[in-house]
Amino acid sequence: MNSGRSSTGTVVLAEDDIARALTRIAHEILERNKGADDVVLLGIPTRGVFLARRLGERVAAADGGALPSADLVGTVDITMHRDDLRRQPTRALEPTRLPAGGIDDKVVVLVDDVLFSGRTVRAALDALSDLGRPRAVQLAVLVDRGHRELPIRADYVGKNLPTAHAERVTVRLRELDDADAVTIVPAEGEGR
Repeated sequence: MNSGRSSTGTVVLAEDDIARALTRIAHEILERNKGADDVVLLGIPTRGVFLARRLGERVAAADGGALPSADLVGTVDITMHRDDLRRQPTRALEPTRLPAGGIDDKVVVLVDDVLFSGRTVRAALDALSDLGRPRAVQLAVLVDRGHRELPIRADYVGKNLPTAHAERVTVRLRELDDADAVTIVPAEGEGR
């Protein structure tokens, strides 16, 4: 792991670390589900969508490439299922896109960047119930930082990262940002 101090926090996962974590998670998904035939990866916007695409490429490649990654990957918008709509401004709705085979009787792996309180995952589970009836739902996250408010746990974790509640974990991905990195940003008022 390449850890270092930057002006915006401490880097805890660099680009190579993220790539290795995603490759490991892809293999774990295949192993647990005995292949990718009935697996659907649904990314939670925003960064979960890009992580799901990367995971889909790795799952398809590791499974022998028989199934194109596009048949594995979709997105699920959770905006209208959030429990904080009255407290925060809503972001623009994003399209929900399911693979052609849908999610009925499939193993759906929800993909997100950071697992924190569990409320985003709860909203995703609510959204899923409107879309179909999966055989099982699993959760893959790049970072699990703890501090759960709901009884939710990830099945696949890139890195468990103990943090103070007030610290921020920032995930940057090359598709949206300047590079791939995960950083911990100190809480306001903490010394650098």
